[in-house]
Amino acid sequence: MNENISITDGMFKAILESIDEGIHVVDNKGITIYYNEIAARHDGLQVEEVLGKHYLEAFPSLSKETSTLSHVMATRKAIFNKDQTYQNVKGHFISTVNTTLPIVVNGELEGAVEIARDISRIKTLSDKVMELQAKINKKSIREFDNGTTYTFDDILTNDETFLSVKARARKAAELHSPVLVYGETGTGKELIVQSIHNASNRSGPFIAQNCAALPATILESILFGTTKGSFTGAEEREGLFELADGGTLFLDEVNSMPIDVQAKLLRVLEDGVIRRVGAVKTRKVDVRIIAAINEEPEVALQAKRLRVDLFYRLNVIYLRIPPLRARRQDIPQLIDHFIDKYNRKFHKKVKMIRDDAADYLYERNWQGNVRELEHVIQSAMNFADGEMLNMKDFPMLQPQTNEVVMNKSIEPLRETLKKTERRIIERAMIASEGNVKKAAKQLCIPRQTLQYKLAKLPKRSSAE
Repeated sequence: MNENISITDGMFKAILESIDEGIHVVDNKGITIYYNEIAARHDGLQVEEVLGKHYLEAFPSLSKETSTLSHVMATRKAIFNKDQTYQNVKGHFISTVNTTLPIVVNGELEGAVEIARDISRIKTLSDKVMELQAKINKKSIREFDNGTTYTFDDILTNDETFLSVKARARKAAELHSPVLVYGETGTGKELIVQSIHNASNRSGPFIAQNCAALPATILESILFGTTKGSFTGAEEREGLFELADGGTLFLDEVNSMPIDVQAKLLRVLEDGVIRRVGAVKTRKVDVRIIAAINEEPEVALQAKRLRVDLFYRLNVIYLRIPPLRARRQDIPQLIDHFIDKYNRKFHKKVKMIRDDAADYLYERNWQGNVRELEHVIQSAMNFADGEMLNMKDFPMLQPQTNEVVMNKSIEPLRETLKKTERRIIERAMIASEGNVKKAAKQLCIPRQTLQYKLAKLPKRSSAE
């Protein structure tokens, strides 16, 4: 009975097209032999752009090392239910669950097929639940009043590099060693540092001190405290090390700390003992030091802004935060986060951002990193008067229309003034019918001056 049943190519194609999942099939040479509309919709492409091409040519962001198709064809082992979140060519973030299978016929590898199920809506709902949970967690943490605002749940990223940094930071929270954090201004160094403290078992407070632009004597007294009479006006006062006992002391921009204070900090790191300014006795403190720098460590060391011995003492755990331009896939998520934040703060009802404005933000270099992006969104939310952010809501990013455009056609000032003066004199002479005295009176200059200028005027060429 079954011998009379056959499936035509058309029927087979119709069956595949009716499946609500993306399907991508390649032969054993990696050439795409089937690619359905659902897969094209996921990737933001047309079927014709992929069909008949090698999959690495059609998707240049992939490599043999990162492609599941490559892995499956190389190992002949299937990969089941692998989560994947990526940005397609249109800039939209897609979350899928992928199953990739080798195609083996009579023991020979004929190719591979990848089946992708879109779970973007589920992922969005899950993120919202996680965000709500994060807010609940933050509220419970802030009840301890330990001087912090952030936890690891506040670190929003899909970037693999930053996720790796986040994982290392979580591990660092379980330890007691010093931590050195490097990141450009606005990348979120304090967010990482506070998260480490809140995930640790340290019951003491979190205290932060920026070391930039403070004279050595002032910074030393802030850190180590003072004794009464140690200098004019000095009182008996605890320093930050004593205040942070049992907790964490965060020293931001430690590369700006005066060198002699760095030497005293090194001694605290080595033996955990501090001495107030002007005091004789020493005090034992249990403080975890986390330091941050906003320039490459090698640069700070070469410029002798950071002591080599202090660097090695701090650099037990090193965390390098990538700048925003190196993790652009995080920009849409951060935009949504800041819109939500300032909706609540400003009592707005903005639901989305127009594609052209989102693309503009995505392409910016963001020298100020996440902090700059937040300030730009905050400013736009002040201007917003509807449910959507438009380009007009970002006036600080748009070029001024009244700017003077310099070009090569602009004549030298001296020549321009000469021509203007000649034109005015000629009008005055015409209006006075050639009477020099009357023309000079109209021009409010002496008659002799006008006569001199008339004698100096160049004769007009026929072209003029």
